[in-house]
Amino acid sequence: MQKFILSHKNLITLLSGILIAIGFIAHFGFSNEMVFNVAFIIASIIGVAPIALQAISALKVKVVSIDVLVTIAVIGAFFIQNYEESAIVTFLFLFGAWLEARTLNSTRSAIKELTEMAPEVAFKQMENGEFEEVDIWDVDEGDILQVRTGGKVPVDGTVIVGEGHVNEASITGEADPVRKEVDSDVFAGTILENGTVQIRANRVGEDTTFGKIIELVEEAQDSKSEAERFIDQFSKWYTPAVLILSLVVWFITKDIELAITILVLGCPGALVIGVPVSNVAGIGNGARHGVLLKGSEVIRDFSHVDTILFDKTGTLTVGNPEVAESKTYGDAKQSLSYLASVEKESDHPLAKAVLSELGDIQIYDVEETDVVKGGGIVAQVDGHRVAVGNVALMEKENVVLSTEARRDVEAFERRGNSLVLTAVDGELKSLMGIRDQIRPGVKQDLQAMRDLGVKNLVVLSGDNQGTVDLVAKELGLTEAHGNLLPEDKSAYLKKLQEQGQIVAFVGDGVNDSPSLALADIGIAMGAGTDVAIETSDVVLMNSDMSRLPHAIGLTKAIFRNMLQNIIIAIGVVLVLLASVFYSDWMNMSIGMLVHEGSILVVILNGMRLLRYRLKEKGSTKQVTIKEPTTAK
Repeated sequence: MQKFILSHKNLITLLSGILIAIGFIAHFGFSNEMVFNVAFIIASIIGVAPIALQAISALKVKVVSIDVLVTIAVIGAFFIQNYEESAIVTFLFLFGAWLEARTLNSTRSAIKELTEMAPEVAFKQMENGEFEEVDIWDVDEGDILQVRTGGKVPVDGTVIVGEGHVNEASITGEADPVRKEVDSDVFAGTILENGTVQIRANRVGEDTTFGKIIELVEEAQDSKSEAERFIDQFSKWYTPAVLILSLVVWFITKDIELAITILVLGCPGALVIGVPVSNVAGIGNGARHGVLLKGSEVIRDFSHVDTILFDKTGTLTVGNPEVAESKTYGDAKQSLSYLASVEKESDHPLAKAVLSELGDIQIYDVEETDVVKGGGIVAQVDGHRVAVGNVALMEKENVVLSTEARRDVEAFERRGNSLVLTAVDGELKSLMGIRDQIRPGVKQDLQAMRDLGVKNLVVLSGDNQGTVDLVAKELGLTEAHGNLLPEDKSAYLKKLQEQGQIVAFVGDGVNDSPSLALADIGIAMGAGTDVAIETSDVVLMNSDMSRLPHAIGLTKAIFRNMLQNIIIAIGVVLVLLASVFYSDWMNMSIGMLVHEGSILVVILNGMRLLRYRLKEKGSTKQVTIKEPTTAK
């Protein structure tokens, strides 16, 4: 019976509303008091049933919930034969709960959209070489899959045949098609807009980037912030306090109607729901715009960030450096082959630039490779000791730099180059200057961060100080620090925290994982790499820096929205309780109507965050979300 009643709450609400309408028609239209009373008695009984069942369940776990207060109030009104009040209160409470459920579902629209975009089938290559449609869960790593025009990419994989353009909005928030060709990576949930490709499955099911995004957003929306935990704890004491207050009022005044009115007016529904709805709506907005906020606690810290530290390569710069200038010393032809051989062992962006510059060149076997942290690589190549790295590595290897070489080093640095020096058997053979391009639009994005209240923008890099200074000057950064090892970055970050600053660190999620973990807010750039997702607090699902101002503005809007909802909730309760003692018009029905109305107000206020975005005005981007007067 209990299960039947609770599963038919919506039907009970409808019947209750119809009976109340019949009662009023009988009373005002036909002056039929019997039909009036019977209709309201039945409406009260069926209406209070689901509320009472929920109250009993709460009391079993020693919780005095809102349902307990309403149940006591309705039963009290019923026994003093105020059937009109008892019926209207139960109807408004049930109808309000129905509206809340429908409205709250809208705030979880990001999750719905994501799950609906999840691929369900794939075209898998069978043993006979033909492609057949199979369920997505029948795909394993290493399988060859075909994706046709308009089809969803079913897994994370690598293109092995064909080319086309893919809409990656589900991952990055950007709908602009991205060209994919052989050896390009593709992600589950994205859509092939044209062409036909075959891909090799690298990650399937919940292990895909898309699967992890859904998991992270679900976890974030279900997590509770410090404010939510406080309000939950507060309501556990507040609700029994309202019950005690009503008993005291009844004991002093002997007015049971006044006492049960206080029970209804003191319900803390809007207070309990106000903060969660802001968090859920804000996190949903972020997910739709390629920003993953990993939990409600992140929102509070991020909204108060006053200093942001940036890694340089791949963050402020494109991360695709090229050799801009080079110089050799003496007969360096053989040494360039040694250089290419060593760099082939590395996946560093500078190594890729060097290999691209050298092109088709003889490669030797490399032995006894020693990676010098923050310096470069030392290895044995063709019987020679080859050192490839920066000036610090050359000094460590006791390589003597001639006056000419030192002048070249200084000149290369002044022109904003990262340096790659090559020494063979302790003798300098070549110098390469490698430059990376500033990300398009990053200067405007940094200005947008300043407009949003970020005071300090600092670049930390392992690159030489000259290059870092040039980047900082061009972008107008507050400070620039070069020649830093990962531990140096962490030490600098700790120093700022000890000074009381709230610090965010933006990096690629791989080399800078210690700083990402240590920062108050770790922000990972990139297309959702495993390390970025695991280490950081915020993940920007593509490498577009404009996502960062959106994330900062969004968290500030969420925090403001939470405060507004708390003010609305507390203000309404105070006004209602004051009205009981200082006015003649307040009663249970009006109180419940205002109570449910306040819940809808805080929900609708929170839902505004679903539409939050940054608009460009001139050269900067500014927040356009409107704030209600309660925030002022």
